[in-house]
Amino acid sequence: MDLNWTINTGENWVLFGKSGSGKTSLAKIIAGLEKAIGEVNIDFKTDTNLPPEVLFVESWYQFKNLEGVANFYYQQRYTSQQAKDTLTVHAELVGYGKEKGLHFDKVEPILEALNFSSFASSQLIELSSGEHKKLQLVKALWLKPQLLIIDQPYTGLDAASRKNLNILLDEVSAKGVQMILISNDAELPASINRYAEIKDGQISVSDIRKIKSFSTEKHNREIPDFLKESPVYSSKNIIKMVDVNISYGEKQVLKNINWEVKAGEKWLLQGHNGSGKSTLLSLVNGDHPQSYANELYLFGKRRGSGESIWDIKQHIGLISPEFHWYFDASATVWQSIASGFYDTVGLFQQLPYTKSKQVDELVEYFGLTASKNELLKSLPLGKQRLVLLARTIIKNPELLILDEPCQGLDQQQTQHFNQLIDELCSNGMTLIYVGHFESQLPTCIEKRILLEKGEVKSTEVIEELI
Repeated sequence: MDLNWTINTGENWVLFGKSGSGKTSLAKIIAGLEKAIGEVNIDFKTDTNLPPEVLFVESWYQFKNLEGVANFYYQQRYTSQQAKDTLTVHAELVGYGKEKGLHFDKVEPILEALNFSSFASSQLIELSSGEHKKLQLVKALWLKPQLLIIDQPYTGLDAASRKNLNILLDEVSAKGVQMILISNDAELPASINRYAEIKDGQISVSDIRKIKSFSTEKHNREIPDFLKESPVYSSKNIIKMVDVNISYGEKQVLKNINWEVKAGEKWLLQGHNGSGKSTLLSLVNGDHPQSYANELYLFGKRRGSGESIWDIKQHIGLISPEFHWYFDASATVWQSIASGFYDTVGLFQQLPYTKSKQVDELVEYFGLTASKNELLKSLPLGKQRLVLLARTIIKNPELLILDEPCQGLDQQQTQHFNQLIDELCSNGMTLIYVGHFESQLPTCIEKRILLEKGEVKSTEVIEELI
């Protein structure tokens, strides 16, 4: 990038562009978190009580355990004893308030507006991606820095939380906070008055949001032959839950859940942040230890009948924001895809020829040939998600679980991703798809289950999703 950008007093910006165009890198340079050739000058105001600092809110929340390290693993979130290793939300906020000299009574209205007050006693490691985003936003809105930069502010948030966030952002703007939001979303705060797009390393600015067509041509690569075959189903019943309950101490997370998923069905799982979606999926994945205390059948067998977690995972392909967080950062694209055969977070053994050939076919199908030897973490987020989708389907699983798979993707990438899902699921694969935006869903979805406060509010057949 070689660009010039001036932000004047009273301007609130949205910075948009394709995933990988350099939006996050530019934001980190402005915040002083990355070095660059050239100059970045920030003139803080002296006639205000707002802190003279730039706060950059990352797209993902980085937290550490009580010993100051961040060496976590995926299943740790559901193991309550080990979850004591991290601070509670309340303790995190108390520490942040002391560090920044903030009054705690000022944070309560923000917690209430984002429907986050009930998470005070939750451990950081127990939170879902949407709940982590809320914690980031609470701290930023509480601090009210002179310049606030938020990378993907709406990631993981339900519709009500997105609406309330925009109100809160307008309120801090009225108090003098200037904002840069990195987002391709259409729903923005009313206080946003300038727009910038990064394209080909250059920045173009405008007073008006340019309406872009994000339509994409149909994916014209042919699905590999091994994915054209229907999965080999071990049972007609994929999931059966009978009066399932999950509690942490006195806090009940799931209440009397009854749900049945049959082979080949395509389900949409929805609910507000904190409604229990992630916990429900952790039962299906085999990751939740309380599954043994409930009447739960997976792939025709009752949980606790002698099968291991790994026996269950052989039937499943999974993408989730949390799984993405914990994935092996040292794995290459090729190794990441290959690890799906063994349900590991990295490749620790040599593949036989037939399996290696299947990996090569998927690398080609997803257009990743030029990147196959690069580290997964070095790719733009959109390509990382495609790699993890390839990993998820490499064994042609009976059940595909896609938990908010399009977080952080631009509209074109989301459309492309869901188009791939439709093609891949045409072979009879069973699907559970979690998504807040009904306009950004695969067309193959047939049924919906809606959770509210840990209970099934409704299940319904979907005639048509637009």
